Amino acid sequence: MKNEWVDTLAGSVRVKARGKGIERLINACVRQGIAVWNVKKHSADTATFFIKLSDVKRLRHVARQSECKLSFVGRTGLPFFWRRAWRNSGFWLGLLLFIAIVFLLSNIVWKIEIKGAAPETEHQIARELKRMGVERGAFQFLLDDPETLQKKLTERVPDITWVGVEWKGTSLHFRVVEKEIPEPKKPIPPRHLVAKKEAVIADLFVEEGQPLVSVNDYVQKGQLLVSGIIGAEGRTKFVPASGKVFGETWYKSTVVLPLETTFHVLTGKFTERHYVGIGRLLIPVWGWKKPVFAHTIVETEKRPFRFWKWDLPLYYERITIREAEEVKRRYTWEEAFAEAKEIARRELRAKLPEEAAIRGEKVLHQAKENGKVRVELHYEVIENIAVPQPIVQGD
Repeated sequence: MKNEWVDTLAGSVRVKARGKGIERLINACVRQGIAVWNVKKHSADTATFFIKLSDVKRLRHVARQSECKLSFVGRTGLPFFWRRAWRNSGFWLGLLLFIAIVFLLSNIVWKIEIKGAAPETEHQIARELKRMGVERGAFQFLLDDPETLQKKLTERVPDITWVGVEWKGTSLHFRVVEKEIPEPKKPIPPRHLVAKKEAVIADLFVEEGQPLVSVNDYVQKGQLLVSGIIGAEGRTKFVPASGKVFGETWYKSTVVLPLETTFHVLTGKFTERHYVGIGRLLIPVWGWKKPVFAHTIVETEKRPFRFWKWDLPLYYERITIREAEEVKRRYTWEEAFAEAKEIARRELRAKLPEEAAIRGEKVLHQAKENGKVRVELHYEVIENIAVPQPIVQGD
């Protein structure tokens, strides 16, 4: 069976034979080990066939011993293609240069558009983008992805609440939502203040309304604390009750903390690898040196290459390998107990309003089980328990 791929790479020629004894010529070629294929007879003394380019000299030697006249009427294969390409090298070089220029220009940022922002905010955004390397003429695949740009802008520009980032060809579009200026307060309708949870009243400051509880009173959830109805009977008036009623409330927290923990922290050392990929195939471009880090954390970033307005199957990939150090933390019983109490206090503070205060702390249970410390704590908290409740008809 002929291997057409090999013939294409090595090259083949089509031979036209004229004269007597064409069959003897072909048989002589076969005896000399010259591969012959696609033999076609056009008349009694004319036939064509194919041979390998490397067998041309041997064919001429065989032809001298025959009565046939040979001529070459066709050439195929890679050697002839390269010969033609070399003769037209100026054209191919120009074509490659054109493709390279279009490819390069397709991966550059040519336009940055910011919509929805006031001129002052737009100036701040443009300044921060320039600090991040986002400007006209920058290569797209060297910039942060849209999610990272969105996060950085939201953190660095205080006047915006949200920004959308979108690529459209070689243009980068930002849609901004600025923080709204608070509107003047609307008149508050008549209301009561009621307890949001059960508590013992510790203190109260009533700005408007009629207080119905006193210090050291026990109240239940939903109980009326400050009435929005003031005045004597027959001359009552509805007002929006306002103020703060501080009560002693109670919380329970359970913390389980292992006595030994292993975790990794970054040392600050890192190395980068740069690749050009297609599908799952990665071709290294820079950063071949293998890191000597014992423990690592790997971050991967992909950016597609573009040609004109289309995304190519090619992409740029940057892999950042950061050195991490393994740290083992061991607690004694006393250290674990103190840390568990601190964790419980932090978790409680995260749930409480800013003005709330922890007044008391009591350990309900503490135990060491399976290499862990288990602590149950009870807290006494002073917080504002008053919440508004609209006055309905009939109150």
